[in-house]
Amino acid sequence: MTELDDTRDILLAEDDLDDVEIFEMALQELDFPYIMRHAANGDILFILLKERLPYILFLDIRMPCKDGIACITEIRKNRDYDQLPVIMYTSQQSKKVVDHCFRSGANLYLEKTHTIRELTEKLRKIFAIDWKNYLHYPPQNQFIMT
Repeated sequence: MTELDDTRDILLAEDDLDDVEIFEMALQELDFPYIMRHAANGDILFILLKERLPYILFLDIRMPCKDGIACITEIRKNRDYDQLPVIMYTSQQSKKVVDHCFRSGANLYLEKTHTIRELTEKLRKIFAIDWKNYLHYPPQNQFIMT
């Protein structure tokens, strides 16, 4: 296996550029090679998904054009994306929204954090999951990443 084979292709669908910058700073604290691609809205997300399927997708809920709820619903209806881990990445804390994301087929729910250190630790847990060999669907009481 080459180093390029170990490089994780991470796709972040997020319209807030400050959140994109914070996410990338947290990724830089982790010790693995990665490529981060960014979609500023749901329409761009599907263009990038067609170009190349990422190792993992982090999906914001509030985005222009097509929001994260519409995106996860569309992703889970398409068999081409059956092996794609989708982590909802949002500041939404409503139980109704969390439940909807769970029922729509998201793999985990990651609330945006207040510090880069917090986000780094949560990302470390997410990347400890062997996504290539095990598509993780936790029970609903473990769906929110803590």
